[in-house]
Parts: sequence; structure tokens; C-alpha cells
Amino acid sequence: MKYGYARVSTMAQEFETQLQTLKDEGCEVIFSEKFTGTMTDRPELTKVLEVLCAEDTLVVTKLDRLARNTKEGIAIIEDLFNRGVKVHVLNVGLLENTTMGRFFMQTMLAVAEMERNLIVERTQEGKTLAKQNPNFTEGRPKVHANKKLDEAMRMKAEMKYSFRQLSEVTNISMSTLQRHARKLKSEGIDI
Repeated sequence: MKYGYARVSTMAQEFETQLQTLKDEGCEVIFSEKFTGTMTDRPELTKVLEVLCAEDTLVVTKLDRLARNTKEGIAIIEDLFNRGVKVHVLNVGLLENTTMGRFFMQTMLAVAEMERNLIVERTQEGKTLAKQNPNFTEGRPKVHANKKLDEAMRMKAEMKYSFRQLSEVTNISMSTLQRHARKLKSEGIDI
């Protein structure tokens, strides 16, 4: 029986493409999940590995979808080979349980791990460079400027609005208003 396994690292990555590719390849059952490759807990991978038995085929679109690093990839594929399971990586081909097949698999896994490490390095270099900019702030940009929030707090004090009323008037969420009020209070500014 042909089993497929699909995984995306981030919600932004295209999930449907992997699923469609596995369906087109004739996978009868497809296990899929949206988890980062660095997370150790991947329940769908665990399920498919438990289900596979001799003469089955595990199909993945790319080798890096199966394993986080070379060591883990080798362990997973060795286990599958020992159980008589075939491993088909669509962008590489059928991995064979031969000396050359194992060498090729180890090389491909090492290249995939190196690519991931290079991406992490470039990301860190970019962050370091960005932090040199005095206007750089890490994380999500603020939706509401402090001026707008301070103005809302002034309105609350002058007009005796509740947070709910203030939220309706200013179109700022109640939780944002309450958080800003707590921040001001901790700074010793009474509202």
C-alpha cells in the first residue's frame, strides 16, 4: 500500500501542493501536519511510521519533509528499510536499501540539513544587521500609536467612559485599552 506524508513548517507554506502531488502519485492514505521541522513531536509522522509494514511504500515530496536533520533521517529510513518498507522521495526517486542507495540518502539528508542551517544563519545575520538601525523594533508592529492610546485614556478620564464604551467610540479593542491603562498605572500615571 502507498502512504503519503506531507508537512509544512509554517502556515505560510503551500500545503495543498504537497497533498495534491501525493494524491497524483497514487497515495491511498495521506498523513499531514503543519509543524516546524525543529519540533520533536510530530503526531502524524508517528502514526504513519506505526502503520507501515513490509512491502508498503512511504512517499514524501522532499526528503526534508520527513526528517529534521541527517541523523534523524537516517534513523527513520534505516528503520523503514529494516521493516521492508520502500521509501519514495518524489524529487529524488526511490531510495534503495543498497550500499549506493544508503550513500545517496545520507548525502541528500546532509545537504538538506546544510540548507536549513544556512537559512538560519542568514536570518540571524539579517536580524543583527537590522538591530543596528536605531528605529528597529523586533516583533509585530503596533497597530495603535501611543498618541492614539493616550488620547483614548484622556477621553476615558474626561467623559467617564467605561472600557467597552471607549472601545466602541475609538475602534480600539477593549483588551488593548486595558493593557495601555495598566501600563500607564505602572508608570505612576493615574487614569
